[in-house]
Amino acid sequence: MRNWTSKSIAVIFFFASTVASPLTLLAQAPRYDLLLKGGHVIDPANHIDEVRDVAVFQGKIAAVEKNIPADQAGKVVDVSKLYVTPGLVDIHYHIGHGGAPLNWFAPDGRTHFLPLGIPADMALQSGVTTIVDAGTAGADTFLQEKEEVIDHARVRVLAFLNIVSNGMQGGLEQSLDEMDVNLCSATIKKYPDILVGVKTAHYWTNLPWDAEHVPWAAVDRAIACAQLANVPVMYDFWPRPDRTYEDLILNKMRPGDIHTHVFAQQFPIILPDGKINPALTQARARGVIFDVGHGSGSFWFRNAVPAERQGFVPDSFSTDLHTGNFNTVSMTSIMSEFLAMGVPLEDVILRSTVNPAEEIHRTELGTLSVGKDADISVLELMKGHFSYVDCGDARMDGNVKLTARMTIREGHIVYDPSGLSMVEWDKARPQYFTIPDRGNLPPATADDYPRN
Repeated sequence: MRNWTSKSIAVIFFFASTVASPLTLLAQAPRYDLLLKGGHVIDPANHIDEVRDVAVFQGKIAAVEKNIPADQAGKVVDVSKLYVTPGLVDIHYHIGHGGAPLNWFAPDGRTHFLPLGIPADMALQSGVTTIVDAGTAGADTFLQEKEEVIDHARVRVLAFLNIVSNGMQGGLEQSLDEMDVNLCSATIKKYPDILVGVKTAHYWTNLPWDAEHVPWAAVDRAIACAQLANVPVMYDFWPRPDRTYEDLILNKMRPGDIHTHVFAQQFPIILPDGKINPALTQARARGVIFDVGHGSGSFWFRNAVPAERQGFVPDSFSTDLHTGNFNTVSMTSIMSEFLAMGVPLEDVILRSTVNPAEEIHRTELGTLSVGKDADISVLELMKGHFSYVDCGDARMDGNVKLTARMTIREGHIVYDPSGLSMVEWDKARPQYFTIPDRGNLPPATADDYPRN
């Protein structure tokens, strides 16, 4: 029998009191990585519209409940008086070079169009966690877009593939030789995790028809590609007397196809008597989807406001952000415009989350369902006097405005300009106040919460 001394017994008690058991460690570990506390949650996918807490663990939504104890989370953010929604989904955005050559600015460049693409992660500033490039690249230029932008973005990037193999801004958008149906469909099938549909745009808007350029060539080839790949088509369209708007939305477009730029100046949305064109409601009844695609040349209040007053609101909101408008248009500014027109906030969120996700057949997005990626937007609804402008240089006044206060992508805080999640500087940990003696040391930070 072992002879226990008083000294050895004391050592055993010391280690027992200082070394926690696995069960004790488990009990002490936070249940959640991040807890958004006290916000008004609007999650149309789950029919939630009330104050709840949202908890995140390992990049996924872990709980959406009332009164989750703060001590269960490693990081708690007070979002009271703010709205918490699924990460916004913008299905009309432009990234990369598309068809524009790398030397587009040089005298010997094949074309001299400025590339449309802007940095993908600019979308995070508006609470957007998923963007869909709207046909900037075609089959010949998609791989460059993927390697240059998509593979490196923090925001989730999907894409419509242009029926024109060269894509946009390459000077080849009118060439039917570039509209290769088989190449288009094969590319979509090769990258089904990224490519969600086909885009047709900018085809033969004013020149006389000829033997090659017949009215519906681009539309018909986009539809043929979409049928082979089993995806929707997004249409950027200019009507002409022998290629009418009504023919497009009532005869050409299939159920599930997307008409973007719906309130652009060229469409007969409002008839001379002030009534909404009945073709829109007929097209919607047969499954055609209407998208905003605001941009710098595709949104007129003279179409949007009368249509909204008669009950016609687009199915989805999107920006058409590109190099020509990124300093004037954002997802939250478009949402604010429709709020100012009288569309309820819950409806605005629906058309910025669930609806666009369904339109691109990605129903796992646009929701705060437990187990889904923790893509979250924290928004502030401000009251006051605000003004909005359309693409015809007209103004609309309103008394509401949405702004993004925080964006979370897969559980990481990627946008927090006002420091909602941060410690006040004079309450920071000691490491924040240290002066580094080498340039390769970790930065002095107020807390140890990982941020991107």
